[in-house]
Amino acid sequence: MSAYTMAEAIIAAHSKDPVAAGNICEVKVDFAFANDITAPPAIKEFAEMGAKKVFDTERCAILPDHFTPNKDIASAEQSKIGREFARKQGMLYWEVGRVGVEHAFLPEQGYILPGEIILGADSHTCTGGALGTLATGVGSTDLAAAWALGTTWLRVPETCRVDFQGSLSPWVGGKDLILSVIGKLGVEGARYMALEFHGDGLSGLPLDGRLTMANMAIEAGGKAGLFVPDEAVLTYVEKRAKRGYKPIFPDKTASYAKKISVDLDKLEPVVALPHLPENVKPAKECKDMNIDQVFIGSCTNGRMTDIEQAVSILKGRRVHERVRLIVIPASYEIYNASLDKGYIRALTEAGAVVCTPTCGPCVGGYMGILAAGERCVSTSNRNFVGRMGSPKSEVVLAGPMVAAASAILGRVADPREI
Repeated sequence: MSAYTMAEAIIAAHSKDPVAAGNICEVKVDFAFANDITAPPAIKEFAEMGAKKVFDTERCAILPDHFTPNKDIASAEQSKIGREFARKQGMLYWEVGRVGVEHAFLPEQGYILPGEIILGADSHTCTGGALGTLATGVGSTDLAAAWALGTTWLRVPETCRVDFQGSLSPWVGGKDLILSVIGKLGVEGARYMALEFHGDGLSGLPLDGRLTMANMAIEAGGKAGLFVPDEAVLTYVEKRAKRGYKPIFPDKTASYAKKISVDLDKLEPVVALPHLPENVKPAKECKDMNIDQVFIGSCTNGRMTDIEQAVSILKGRRVHERVRLIVIPASYEIYNASLDKGYIRALTEAGAVVCTPTCGPCVGGYMGILAAGERCVSTSNRNFVGRMGSPKSEVVLAGPMVAAASAILGRVADPREI
């Protein structure tokens, strides 16, 4: 019997085909979902292939999170298509006010579970890998087929093992870790590979930080970003799980296509400069970059730990008069917890606007679009040309502590300055 990496082991548990890196395997799908943008084309393909019913109404879902609450007639029509299809099918669907950003909401609600194969018609589906899940993004056509059949095909990915040594600084979080990895690998350095994260240095990283790291595996070209499920993960999912699950682990003698290591003792708060996530620099070296906007939120950094870190820096201080600060909690669980703890008031007193859970400006949707010549420090995952608005604007990627410090000082800032 072969010694499997984590991705290989999960595929082997879901397929009758021989599993080895590069092989094509037909696999059973545990859960498949789309959002308000990707659902309409999937629904169209579903009908055109002659499908009548989704394979399991409790394992197929639509989450309206990108242009919702609807910003215009086009987005309203788009959401209507998904809403009506979901109701007709009897599949999972959550309306505005009861949903969140899909990659934050689904793990919270217990639909992303260890050892499973999850497909989402969105590239950041790989976020689920933080829970020991082979979660990956697919196109709307493949998603439609998975809805119909409950199976899909996967090319078994090679695996890049990433080991973290040393200990975390209190000023360094999951965003700094994954940006540092992307800085080493480049945006194509792990193309179609699974990133498998290891190391004692991760022991102090909250689960929210792991979700951030898995989320951005795609920014290195990865197929998935996987953490080995430990006690923290199993405790988290046990009280949330909507179905039975079985954690799956890599073999200790597994062979890896690539290995890299990160020394946490040397890691400082970092940013990724325009226009690629691989353009990573220490935040302290970018103090000459004035900014117009800060965005704290998205499926990357809109979770509770992110809000707490931002508030720890902003509370009792004021956002720079030249800067707009937009904060969007990624779900209502996070939003309501922030209300209970007084974080929303602390943010608004600092001069921030706090919005309902939505993807918002991350994808250039709305609630924070950039004009030509403007620069934003964003806790989102991509800083491509035109990602958040005008193609003549710029996005600097950062973690919530760097973002909060930058909002106060009106320029890219290291939180240690505050």
